[in-house]
Amino acid sequence: MSLASVRAFFADHAPDIDIIEMTNSTATVALAAQEHGVEPARIAKTLSLRIADQIVLVVVRGDARLDNKKAKAAFGGKVRMLGTDEVEAATGHPVGGVCPFGLVQPLPVYCDVSLRSFDEVVPAAGSIHAAVRIAPQRMAELTGAAWVDVCAV
Repeated sequence: MSLASVRAFFADHAPDIDIIEMTNSTATVALAAQEHGVEPARIAKTLSLRIADQIVLVVVRGDARLDNKKAKAAFGGKVRMLGTDEVEAATGHPVGGVCPFGLVQPLPVYCDVSLRSFDEVVPAAGSIHAAVRIAPQRMAELTGAAWVDVCAV
């Protein structure tokens, strides 16, 4: 169902963007970079975070790590990563296929400023075998994402 919800999202909001389906898994940054023929930094990974009682998604470049101090300052509280079961329940997407598109429920989406280094990034598309190629600014516009500085590269 997850890939289907992403397909529906793009059909409604950006029919010009094609979903790329791969035979091999792209569930990790390294696998995705290899399959899509890009450097790991261009893989846009989506982090699922909890701040107090709120769940948010933060899309970051593949070689970035969340900086807890920056994240706490940006979000006004301590952040923690969601567990595997929590991720799928909150987003509708399996770990390794999480993206800010076609979510099972509305969630706040943020894009880390480090994504602006690229003209195109490759986020997952709701499956460990699917992705899209998209400009970071367009991704932010389509998902209503705010820009934040929460990563160390």
